[in-house]
Amino acid sequence: MARIKVRQHVNPLANKYQESIDWPDWSQIYADLSLPLHIDIGCAWGRFPLKMAIAHPHWNFLGIEIRQPIIAEANRLRDEQGLTNLHYAFANINVSLGSLLASLPPLVCGRVSIQYPDPCFKTRHAKRRVVQPELVETLATYLLPNTEIFLQSDLEWVAQEMVDRFTANPVFQRQSPDWLPENPLGIATEREVATLKRGLPVYRSILHTVCL
Repeated sequence: MARIKVRQHVNPLANKYQESIDWPDWSQIYADLSLPLHIDIGCAWGRFPLKMAIAHPHWNFLGIEIRQPIIAEANRLRDEQGLTNLHYAFANINVSLGSLLASLPPLVCGRVSIQYPDPCFKTRHAKRRVVQPELVETLATYLLPNTEIFLQSDLEWVAQEMVDRFTANPVFQRQSPDWLPENPLGIATEREVATLKRGLPVYRSILHTVCL
């Protein structure tokens, strides 16, 4: 199926993205709500969560994307695959993250990934970047100890800024001071595949939440 045309970049500060969404009854979404949940923030076309859901049936996966037309197509593909451990949702995560995490059962969220976020190069657009101090604080408030945070980008300064914002909060501890040479999840996003094919580096890091 040909992909629909959508804008590559949107302004998350625009008024139409400022309303928090109503999250579904998760027991009606996932066949087994007791499984650990991996939230992929900025999932784009959703191929990464799709492949992860197929490869790891004992996890649930939730892809979050701000470009709404992508979500409808991603959920159609999920249905075609008959997957009951995968869901995609439209949301501005910097507006709706708190309500999302509050809606989930305890002990569910096991991993959060943020991969190749829009760098928003211009300094005046820095507040449009996904990883803001408020997002980190919300995750620190809701996530239980030993939750994994996986970050990666093909731009070192973007990856470093994300790591710095997480490690500024004592709840998050970086697993290694060095960039990871391989993707520990074993499944690459489309952007990662394209980057590696061009022979360019990828900057990856894993952090874990700790009990203070």
